[in-house]
Amino acid sequence: MPVAAQREIRILKDGAAIARRAADIFVQAAQSAVQRAASFSVALAGGSTPKILYSLLATDPDLRARLPWDKMQLFFGDERHVGPDDPQSNYKMAFDTMIGKAPLKPEQVHRMKGELPDVAQAARDYEQELQEHFQLKEGQLPRFDLVLVGMGDEGHCLSLFPGTKALHPAAGRTVVSNWVGKLFTQRITITAPVASNAAMILFTVTGKEKSLALKAVLEGPHEPEQLPSQLLQPTDGKLLWLVDEAAGAMLSNGIRE
Repeated sequence: MPVAAQREIRILKDGAAIARRAADIFVQAAQSAVQRAASFSVALAGGSTPKILYSLLATDPDLRARLPWDKMQLFFGDERHVGPDDPQSNYKMAFDTMIGKAPLKPEQVHRMKGELPDVAQAARDYEQELQEHFQLKEGQLPRFDLVLVGMGDEGHCLSLFPGTKALHPAAGRTVVSNWVGKLFTQRITITAPVASNAAMILFTVTGKEKSLALKAVLEGPHEPEQLPSQLLQPTDGKLLWLVDEAAGAMLSNGIRE
């Protein structure tokens, strides 16, 4: 299996410890990006650990004070086929825990329009948004400073599910719609090449039910059709996995803290 450049695996006690570490990494990435380019672009994720992370960033006095809020641009890695007020919406979760509590202007937040009946159109709209923000030329990919990612118990990430069409996007596509048969729903997701073009990919994984898939993703054969999380391999960046003791119980590698 190909090993990503600068891949790091850290096994922490629990989800709270992961969220705290992820918050420090988030702040450091933001400060570094702003120092380098006067802007910080991050692709947010849904899920339980990011929920804790976002709340920490918005409410912890030290973390909140250290973030360059006015220089941040918030994007999303994927979204469900629902409106922004739906309980299932990744945007709603991020808004309720962080965006709505932080000194951010509306133009700093770039959400996927999951409420559109035509998810393919929603994907094209988001591609256009990425193209305009990152000033992309033909064939170029956006480069996020940080992409936050979770992993499902079957090894999926973003809305890249095993055996789905989004694993094989047409050349040049940065955002696609994806029919997920096992959930009988459509999703919108950035493509694996976009995530892999980031300066840093940060996976957060918790729970015993993910331990077998996690071992397969990190220590098994390279089978991304079965384990889409293996597709996220930075081309010029860092890949960091923060996993809790339960999820990492079967791993042979990794720094246990």
